[in-house]
Amino acid sequence: MNATIFSLALLASSSLLEVSDKVPELKVEALCKATSETDKAMGLALPQSFSDCMRDETTAQQQLGEIWAATKLAVRDVCEGEATSGGSQSYVDLLTCIQMTGVAPATTAMPALRGASKNRSRQ
Repeated sequence: MNATIFSLALLASSSLLEVSDKVPELKVEALCKATSETDKAMGLALPQSFSDCMRDETTAQQQLGEIWAATKLAVRDVCEGEATSGGSQSYVDLLTCIQMTGVAPATTAMPALRGASKNRSRQ
C-alpha cells in the first residue's frame, strides 16, 4: 500500500515539473483590447492598437520561451503571480519581472515592448 502511494506521489510530482517547465498560457487578448480602447478614450497622441499590443505580447512570450527553463522556479512563481494579479495577464509583465530579478540568462537585444503591461503608463 505504501509503495503505491509513493509511486503516485512520484508520478504526480514529475508531471508537475513538466508543466512548470513550460511558459504559462496567459489570456492577453482581452487586456490588449481593453488597453487599446482605453488609449483611444484617453485621446493619447500615439494610442496602442490591438495588433501592436498582441505583437508585443507574442514577442514577450517567445522571449520567455528562451529563458523560462533556466529561470529559478521561485522567481517564475513570484513573477507569474505578479503578471496575473488583478485579473489581467501579460507576458510583457512576466518577462519584465524576470529580467528585473537579474537571474534570467541574457538574451539577444530586446526591443522595447509595451504590450498590455499594467506598468506601461509608468514608463
